[in-house]
Amino acid sequence: MLYFAQEVKIMSEYLIPISIESIEDGQYLATSSVLQGLIAQGRTIAETMEIAEDVARKIIESCIEHGDPLPKNLTPGKKPHFKLDIKIPVPVER
Repeated sequence: MLYFAQEVKIMSEYLIPISIESIEDGQYLATSSVLQGLIAQGRTIAETMEIAEDVARKIIESCIEHGDPLPKNLTPGKKPHFKLDIKIPVPVER
């Protein structure tokens, strides 16, 4: 009987605060005061958040891979429940 060893990866989730601001060309820019190097730019807030998540994942995975310490302010946990009130631009032809 043959047994194959398989590497099991454990997924962790971190809550990372980000700030998103509109910039001059109509796009959005996300940064984080907790995760140095996190800068993401997108055409919409949703796209910017998606890019920021990907950049954050790559930064954290790089720290783990190279044995670097993770930033102290990273909060492990599940996605919090929250409400976001925001004004969105809706272009309408007239």
